[in-house]
Amino acid sequence: MSSASFDGIPAFAIVSFMAAEKERILTGDTPTGKLHLGHWVGTLENRVALQHEYDLFVISADLHALTTLKDDPARVRDYAREVLLDNLAVGLSPDAITYFIESDVPEIYELAAFFSMYVTHAEALRNPTIKDEIVAKKLGTRYSLGFINYPVYQAADILCVKASLVPVGKDQEAHIEFAREIARTLNARIGYELFPEPQARIGRVGKLVGTDGNPKMSKSLGNTIFLSDTEEEVTRKVMGMYTDPARIHATDPGTVEGNPVFIYLDAFGTDAHRNHIEEYKARYREGKVGDVEVKRFLAAVLNEFLSPIRARRETYAAQPDLLRDILARGAARVRAEAAETLKELRRGLKLTPIA
Repeated sequence: MSSASFDGIPAFAIVSFMAAEKERILTGDTPTGKLHLGHWVGTLENRVALQHEYDLFVISADLHALTTLKDDPARVRDYAREVLLDNLAVGLSPDAITYFIESDVPEIYELAAFFSMYVTHAEALRNPTIKDEIVAKKLGTRYSLGFINYPVYQAADILCVKASLVPVGKDQEAHIEFAREIARTLNARIGYELFPEPQARIGRVGKLVGTDGNPKMSKSLGNTIFLSDTEEEVTRKVMGMYTDPARIHATDPGTVEGNPVFIYLDAFGTDAHRNHIEEYKARYREGKVGDVEVKRFLAAVLNEFLSPIRARRETYAAQPDLLRDILARGAARVRAEAAETLKELRRGLKLTPIA
């Protein structure tokens, strides 16, 4: 570490102080696979836009991943590396963000234990996202205690660094409300505002449909386009996309609204593409353009978007020492922050040592 200083204050202390003056964001990912285009419009885009305006923490919630990968936990660390690469590749600067893996900060789980004492089992089960996941995954009553506690752990992730803003996809909005309720409950218990009440920042596209038209884009459904896909993979997936099922021939008038091809064009087309997109919409409605031509245009738009992301990913992937350093520095900072938060909570709850 550099020994540079300013008026006797170490440079790293000045940087830390400046970071502390900014409002804090915590956001992150569950490492169950590589990130896809839905993650970009849901949260990554906001992370990139806000990274220099806020003190940004990005978590890889590996314990949460065990709700899906409990029978193959070794894959979680591999995916954590892939997710880190995805975040760096989209343009998040390692100098602007604090990136860390959840299980490297055990203080989070101690904080979650405190939180769990102020949440009833019924409240946890009422979370609409949890209820939807139980139905979607056909879990019945076979879900783990950790699965039900997911929102409690997520609240601890957010509040351990006292983040006040959380960029998330639409499906995570209920979790952020849950974190706000925990913050309000504990602030009322101790009699002052220890925790901020975090607000969700939803992406400009609440949820991107899958390439098959399914409202949910999911690796398990095979309907995703990953940020790390090659140009050939993107083109192949786009050419196989669901469009208007009622349209048999290219000369048949087609429906643009709800059509995945046009949803993706609206989400990823730039201002330079806008006139072409509107022209394709008009021609599609009139039966004057075929699906193949529109899909080829979409493939070109997506590959143009993904090209610099692929290049940055390749650059970072070739620097394993840098990746390890990013994670080590992040864990060290968050452990210190979380330890201080725990200390303050213990004091507020009158659980400080007797002696």
